[in-house]
Amino acid sequence: MYLTPQHILLAGATGLTGEHLLDRLLNEPTVSRVLAPSRRPLAKHPHLENPVGDPAIFLPQLSGRVDLAICCLGTTIKLAGSEEAFRAVDHDMVVAFGKRARELGARHLIVVSAVDANPKSKVFYSRVKGEMEESLKAQGWPQLTIARPSLLIGERSEPRLAEQLAGPLSKLIPGKYRGIEACQLARALWRLALEEQDGVRIVESDELRRLGK
Repeated sequence: MYLTPQHILLAGATGLTGEHLLDRLLNEPTVSRVLAPSRRPLAKHPHLENPVGDPAIFLPQLSGRVDLAICCLGTTIKLAGSEEAFRAVDHDMVVAFGKRARELGARHLIVVSAVDANPKSKVFYSRVKGEMEESLKAQGWPQLTIARPSLLIGERSEPRLAEQLAGPLSKLIPGKYRGIEACQLARALWRLALEEQDGVRIVESDELRRLGK
């Protein structure tokens, strides 16, 4: 069974995956409104609402009916500057986004997490991602889809050296650890947005690649 979302709340629209997804959403005839808050302005579009500024300030001010929420927020410890700053984005901000989306009426949340996310992991990055997933589950979503991509491949506005070096090699790795193109992930997220079911669904990277073909 498929649901056709009309009003979509998108976080992370200026990121590698978010840019691809936003472009797709704005060109979908079934989508009449995309609410995409961001720190820097996005290109104007008649179906796009783009509050600009500090998310901590404007997130509570978002308004209007939302059918579906998609969260592509994410950073790295290096870019964030510290483990605490990383957690503030990849856990706290994501959870706050989910809470506000529920308040606006969304019944389905899709969140981009990471391969090997686990709240009990000894790896800080994976542990924070796992804790984020558990916090979203606790919000009681009628439908929660957790995407766990492996290394994202694509041209970033701010290149990440580690990804540039690992990207070509990651394409040779089998299964869920193989790298995934950001545009492919965006296509998979849209496919998942059209599915209507109850409960929590975790989608690993190999399935995301298949859905994004």
